[in-house]
Amino acid sequence: MRQITHWGKRLLIGALALFVLYQLWLFAQVLWWKEFNPGSTAFMELRLAELREKNPQAKLKYQWVDYAHISPNLKRALIAAEDAKFVDHEGFDWDGMQKAIEKNQKKGRVVAGGSTISQQLAKNLFLSPTKTPWRKAEEAVITLMLENVWSKQRIFEVYLNVIEWGDGVFGAEAAARHYYGIGAAQLSAEQAARLAGMVPNPRYYDRHRGTPGLARKTAIILSRMPAAALP
Repeated sequence: MRQITHWGKRLLIGALALFVLYQLWLFAQVLWWKEFNPGSTAFMELRLAELREKNPQAKLKYQWVDYAHISPNLKRALIAAEDAKFVDHEGFDWDGMQKAIEKNQKKGRVVAGGSTISQQLAKNLFLSPTKTPWRKAEEAVITLMLENVWSKQRIFEVYLNVIEWGDGVFGAEAAARHYYGIGAAQLSAEQAARLAGMVPNPRYYDRHRGTPGLARKTAIILSRMPAAALP
């Protein structure tokens, strides 16, 4: 019995050591990306692997563009659509989460997430889309890292460049060219609102661009954009 207890303690210590090392690795990545732009993310690699199951030569549409070269219309549209309190919160919108929970309970299914831009970025950079308690806990830890190491503008700049916007389409520049044939700096208010409306389900809207639901979302986002505060 003592031997079993001894090995149990050693296994526990080993597991804790691996956990700490993993968190340190994540933190090192966060420090690196504070100054250097990510060439890929965990979410991009996942989508690329899925595409290559059908076409081994498949490539993602992705092109980094600096914050100053992204239309203010798109910045306002995304904050209006995804995280109205982005410049004020410290990574988590507790009121938004509570409202999302209440909305989901009322509908009897998940129709709202309540995740902030910082939380979405944490997931996209490092994690999978699976909704497990472990993933949500890790997402929270990474969100705290991002909020304490990066400026709000850096968080938003990376977010704008790495979020999914269609089937193999990532980032503002690729999205603007994919849907409108222009650069991200040239997006009009209506084009930006439409792109922001696609974010929760981008691959669906890539295939169903004329759906009435997207038009309604675009109109709502347009009405909210003037009040959006930018970092």
